[in-house]
Amino acid sequence: MAMTSESGQVTGTKDKDYNLIWYTEACLSNALRLETYIQDAERDGDQEVADLFRKAQADSRKGAEQGKTLLKARLGS
Repeated sequence: MAMTSESGQVTGTKDKDYNLIWYTEACLSNALRLETYIQDAERDGDQEVADLFRKAQADSRKGAEQGKTLLKARLGS
């Protein structure tokens, strides 16, 4: 199935802004999901996996913060 260019006609939001909103939400959602994964690994005594998920969670938090900063600057909040 071919992708069509939306450009904001349907959503009322420019693609680049929509993409930034999506990215920020995905980072936040990922950070939350990784908390469960960290707890699962710790419950099973696998510190190596828990540490991997902590690093990924930190990266997701960083991405979310960067996204929020750009959203504030670009959307005027």
